[in-house]
Amino acid sequence: MSSASATSASAAAAAVEDRPYGAWESPITSKAITAGSVRLGGLHYSDGELYWLEGRPQEKGRNVLCRYAPDDAGRSERDGVDVTPADSNARTRVHEYGGGAVAFGPAGRVYYSEFADQRLNELAGGSGRTVTEGGDRYRFADGVVTPDGKTMYCVREDHADPHPSRVVNEVVAVDLDSGDMEVVATGNDFYAAPRLSPDGRRVAYVTWNHPSMPWDATELRVVDLGGGGKESGGHELVAGEDGDTSVIQPAWSTKTGDLYYISDETGYYNLYRAGTEGTILPMEHDLGGSAPGWALGQQGYAFLDDGRVAASYSKDGRSVLLVADVGGDGQAVDVVEYGSDDGLPMMFGGVTPGGEGGVLYLTGGSPSTPTSVYRWDMERREPATILACSSSLSFPEDVISTPELVEFPTTLGTAFGYYYPPKNDRFQSSDGAPPLLVKAHGGPTACTGTSFNAGLQFWTSRGYAILDVDYGGSTGYGRDYRRRLRGSWGIVDIDDVCAGARYLVEKGLADGDRLCIDGGSAGGYTTLGALAFKDVFKAGCSLYGVADLSALAADTHKFESRYLDGLVGPYKTDEDKELYKKRSPIESVDTLNCPILLLQGAEDKIVPPNQAELMHDALLKKGIPTALKMYENEQHGFRAATNIEDALDSELSFYSQVFGIMDVPGMIELKVDNL
Repeated sequence: MSSASATSASAAAAAVEDRPYGAWESPITSKAITAGSVRLGGLHYSDGELYWLEGRPQEKGRNVLCRYAPDDAGRSERDGVDVTPADSNARTRVHEYGGGAVAFGPAGRVYYSEFADQRLNELAGGSGRTVTEGGDRYRFADGVVTPDGKTMYCVREDHADPHPSRVVNEVVAVDLDSGDMEVVATGNDFYAAPRLSPDGRRVAYVTWNHPSMPWDATELRVVDLGGGGKESGGHELVAGEDGDTSVIQPAWSTKTGDLYYISDETGYYNLYRAGTEGTILPMEHDLGGSAPGWALGQQGYAFLDDGRVAASYSKDGRSVLLVADVGGDGQAVDVVEYGSDDGLPMMFGGVTPGGEGGVLYLTGGSPSTPTSVYRWDMERREPATILACSSSLSFPEDVISTPELVEFPTTLGTAFGYYYPPKNDRFQSSDGAPPLLVKAHGGPTACTGTSFNAGLQFWTSRGYAILDVDYGGSTGYGRDYRRRLRGSWGIVDIDDVCAGARYLVEKGLADGDRLCIDGGSAGGYTTLGALAFKDVFKAGCSLYGVADLSALAADTHKFESRYLDGLVGPYKTDEDKELYKKRSPIESVDTLNCPILLLQGAEDKIVPPNQAELMHDALLKKGIPTALKMYENEQHGFRAATNIEDALDSELSFYSQVFGIMDVPGMIELKVDNL
């Protein structure tokens, strides 16, 4: 080594400061995360224009429809222009989780659900009008507009009687001139994905009944619009006749007029064509997205202009694009797979054809790239071009932790997760292994991913390790893995998050005395359950999490009002109710002995605020260190920037106090009772 190189190396080494894990100074602050960040989704190409939805924390979380407009005055090549008005929020509350809030008609017409009153609105030629009346009685979602622009077929949720057992879901036809509505399909508990055939004569839709959820058992039916019948039982049954198969995401081929759909009949979500035996794309991977069924409007595959089908799936933490011709016998031929080596982002969701030959649009990212809207030319295979990004901020590579897929032993075989080591090249620690924060995702029928998540890097850049767990019951690993939670919620998921933490401790990658866990919604239940029923974690944070299963069974919205039948069991007999009590963390406060932070939205209709309040009261009475923060004007999940920031900063302050980590840069004051 030359003397100049040695001097440079010495200077670099001297620049690395030794500080305790958890006390590293990071540029990834809570304000930096929200300041230039938006949520991207709802990608759609229509009439030569590309649209997407932006959820904006700095605007109290409102959803804005944007149009890609690189040539508009004052706009850069990565900008979109707002389509919906400045005072609007394009968000539907069907199923409470929404999705499919926007539909597109001919000649640039756009239709969207306004969050404030749930009415359908039309935008055309720079002006807008309200299409439907009825106040907030009706909610609309997942619509498709006829080619002549006169009618929209969509899901309608009727809250004339708001009690969950009396809310009515149907498929309706909305006259877009008068706002009049005609019922097309009714009689079942739920409906999704009404899709109009290319000849305009038939509508396909997905339907199911309690106690099933859409990933449990659904039916795909088709109604002949000239047939006159409305009761779903009289409509043609295409798939799902066995009552134990999940059928989702129907779509018609515009070239052949054939009906396609995704089904888990083989044990994985594969693609089928109606009238053809077996899947046309057999594979041991799940198509259809990371959490199919929670939101409306999802579509994990699409048809190209030449009739080929394009679909995406995840494999070992990376996304794969599959493109295939479908022969006359219904079997896929000329199957080609594309990935990041072909210029695509590392992780992405469904694809949207661009009407330009082999051009596709998609949203995606990587562990170091925020979620973005991409344009990719499949024929040229050049790197995909970013058209819009979810963050205007960038962070140095030397503070970005790259995840590693880990598979670890657990009670039912193996489970999966993504391990993020602490990463900040300005600091090192000489105090052994780092503290570990285990993440339990919501759902629980959902999964995590590896796209850039500033909320995770917030922790790793400060010296925490992260384990983001896909516990048994998660999607993306096939039906058997997804069904591990049947009757076992509060057992399998808790076993898996604990097993993952122990695995990393045994590998020397985490400090067994500084293990913490957090999760939102169902992940909050797993968090509270792990703290109540196991002796692994030393602290935890529940974000709008379930503490009392009995209370949730008695007080939640229609979509999830029977969800626990499958996750725990029916709630009818005294024996059933005793099981619910046994699985409820709030009933096991006596076994709790570690600090817990509770963060809750005051207007949450999915997990009501009293869940957090009851748990907080119980912890106070026992003398366990605890804090509760209630956020006004927030529903299920935090959308306003100030609340997102405060929640993240409060959790950091909480763990710092609990673990005795001193001199934490930027730490806010948080009063922890009983500490």
